Amino acid sequence: MNTKYIDLIEQTYDFPQEEFTLEGEHLHFHGIDLKKLIAQYGSPLKFTYLPKISENIQRAQHWFKKAIDKYDYKGTYKYCYCTKSSHFQHVLHEALKNTIHIETSSAFDINIVEELKNVGKIKDDTYVLCNGFKRAQYIENIGRLINNGHRNCIPIIDNYEEIDLLSDVIKDDFQVGIRIASEEEPKFEFYTSRLGIGYKNIVPFYEGQIKNNDKVELKMLHFFINTGIRDNAYYWNELVKCLKVYVKLKKVCPSLDSLNIGGGFPIKNSLAFDYDYEYMVDEIINQINITCAEAEVPVPNIFTEFGSFTVGESGGAIYEILYQKQQNDREKWNMIDSSFITTLPDTWAINKRFIMLPINRWNDEYERVLLGGLTCDSDDYYNSEQNMNAIYLPKYKRDKPLYIGFFNTGAYQETIGGYGGLQHCLIPQPKHVLIDRDEEGNLMTTLFNPQQKAEDLLKILGYGSSLEVKQDRLEELQDEVH
Repeated sequence: MNTKYIDLIEQTYDFPQEEFTLEGEHLHFHGIDLKKLIAQYGSPLKFTYLPKISENIQRAQHWFKKAIDKYDYKGTYKYCYCTKSSHFQHVLHEALKNTIHIETSSAFDINIVEELKNVGKIKDDTYVLCNGFKRAQYIENIGRLINNGHRNCIPIIDNYEEIDLLSDVIKDDFQVGIRIASEEEPKFEFYTSRLGIGYKNIVPFYEGQIKNNDKVELKMLHFFINTGIRDNAYYWNELVKCLKVYVKLKKVCPSLDSLNIGGGFPIKNSLAFDYDYEYMVDEIINQINITCAEAEVPVPNIFTEFGSFTVGESGGAIYEILYQKQQNDREKWNMIDSSFITTLPDTWAINKRFIMLPINRWNDEYERVLLGGLTCDSDDYYNSEQNMNAIYLPKYKRDKPLYIGFFNTGAYQETIGGYGGLQHCLIPQPKHVLIDRDEEGNLMTTLFNPQQKAEDLLKILGYGSSLEVKQDRLEELQDEVH
């Protein structure tokens, strides 16, 4: 009878996979010996595998190039990284090793762009697309960037006031895009996105505020739907509606030459994940080509804004099972040494699934369990994994430590969780390790941030002054001793 955990996985999924392999009974991720990583840094632990970022960028660029060549598409393709997915310096530095551009969402993003320019990571010809609802500080920062010579900064207009606000702070002429307020899926609680300007109002808005404005040139139409790029009737219907707007606008606006189809490529959230990226890119380029040919207008240059796709699959989180609680006849709770609410907030906030696998003991018998976090919040748990409504792990044994990993967690979790700040129930932020490879392909690890200490949290809470007094007194006593 096959009762080992490895038997369960091999019977359920195609395993091993490109990024997941087994050496003995220990899991490896992209060739990283995770048990060795735990031995070096302990648990709980978050890590970022930097080479995966460049790999995904290059994959997408290859798919678009292939489709453009196939259909003799006359426009160009530009890959933008959506910074809100992860603002960390190590992420931007890795992404910018490739020929990419930047999409921003708020005022402080511009400060990051300026810092990256100062160190030579971003050039004047890098496109900076500024999305989001723009208030005073964001407007001021965009104006400063353009006034300092970054002509490829394109604010994407989100409401009817932004043209005038930008004109007040930008000295010379400038380019803009317009965001379409797309219609959402029927299951949503609202019909139309709060972001952008409605389909029917795009052309009137252009004719009323841009057409006769010598200072402003319309460069781009921006399209994005919340559910992302999916092979379903809803997505293709919305894309066709967007293309109709583009064609209509292009006929009255010669300067319009770019279509931004946003982001939304999904990332792998199960060992059974199946998504044909290449087909989707091929069909998108094909549909744009056909629509423009029928309307007898030039095809647009294509921009995308991939965030989660860029950085999501580079991240992981590792926990130790501290204890098992048998709460009734059927439910066993495996308690981790951290909190899901604080370290993987998407599992709690939007019931997001990540790939979850044990790091060790794959040759042991398995059992059905629930996973619980350390906070006293009843919502601090994780109970659905991959395509199953339960979690199966090697049986808990007090004398045989069990470690588990959550994978492809690199997008949004740190910023949503309030990285470096207060955490629910004051559970400390885990240590964070960066993993890279040298020119020979050897793994290199660096501790990016240690685990939070009590002093870090108490200082945020306003107790810092008393801590400093105690530290000063301790130093005085040490001096007296010496």
